[in-house]
Amino acid sequence: MFHTGIRLLFVVLLMALAGCSAQSHQETGTVSSATSPTTGSQSAELTVAAAADLQFAFTGIARAYEQQTGHKVTLTFGSTGQLAQQIENGAPFDLLAAANIQYVTDLADKQLVLADSIALYAKGRIVLAVNRQSGVAATTLEDLLSPSIKHVAIANPAHAPYGVAAQQALQSVGIWDKLQDKLVLGENVRQTLQYIQTGDAEVGIVALSVANVPEITWTLIEDSLHKPLDQALGVVASSDHPDLARDFAAFINGQFGRPVMRQYGFILPGETPIVQSIPQP
Repeated sequence: MFHTGIRLLFVVLLMALAGCSAQSHQETGTVSSATSPTTGSQSAELTVAAAADLQFAFTGIARAYEQQTGHKVTLTFGSTGQLAQQIENGAPFDLLAAANIQYVTDLADKQLVLADSIALYAKGRIVLAVNRQSGVAATTLEDLLSPSIKHVAIANPAHAPYGVAAQQALQSVGIWDKLQDKLVLGENVRQTLQYIQTGDAEVGIVALSVANVPEITWTLIEDSLHKPLDQALGVVASSDHPDLARDFAAFINGQFGRPVMRQYGFILPGETPIVQSIPQP
């Protein structure tokens, strides 16, 4: 009887210790999942493929997100078409922020972007930009026909939505064919801006969101001259951090991100443009 009692006491003690251990693991797991959208990780690195017109706006948004969450955000900028091609080829992006929603929906049709994650985040505008030191004047698209203007820079319409918008605007006023000998094509809208900044092209058509630089002056182009630049984002289906990608997407479209986008001249979904709030240098 004595030995039986000892065995029973030993079993009870083991069960009590096991219960304490299980409770400790449960509490630790609760804390870990509460601190990060990424299961089992206190911090993670998010890789975002972003259209070149977002370089100024997204850099600030990403830094703020890093400070608030502790997660690192790596931004890769380029033309939307080229970024979409990289995703098709297996590039390890978590989120795509495109300059044209069509690229995102096309990837979703191929099951490369999660369809339920697609959301509009902005509408872009284009401007006619002139190098301040060029000695030429251009405030209308028709001014580009002037003999004093030798080079007109636009993003490559083959893969850059802002280049498509530039081409459509020039076609709308009937001068696209007449400008072929003057055109200088940038890989994306950011490179196009650099051509104008350096004077390699006296004038060009770029995104309003990147136009506020000291080297140029700009004139807003009527948006009726081109199809809308409806910009959308979506989580890449192969992402290792889909929950974190959704969280960053919500941050872009949330209380912090929306004012930053508006500051750079983007029209937000459901809002009217306030372009006069973008002062020129």
